[in-house]
Amino acid sequence: MAMDKQEFLETFGLQVQVLDVWIEQQWLIPEKTPSGMRFREIDVARARLIRELQSEIGANDAGIDVILHLMDQLHGMRRVLAQLRREMGGPQA
Repeated sequence: MAMDKQEFLETFGLQVQVLDVWIEQQWLIPEKTPSGMRFREIDVARARLIRELQSEIGANDAGIDVILHLMDQLHGMRRVLAQLRREMGGPQA
């Protein structure tokens, strides 16, 4: 479910300036195409998470930055662990 910038803005009710900050902070990393930005499923999921962190938890930008960074590290570690398991012939998670 890829979206262009306008679809993404409308889906999340975002202002252009807010989306630009999210991209600048690398909270979202849309694909750059000749026709413009394309937001992939991962961007949609992260935007939902950001909105939830803001509205339900009350996280500010610094808190969101830390949370997303830690989540990225956790997912990276899970990928490394899965790769090690494959290489060692162990059970898959």
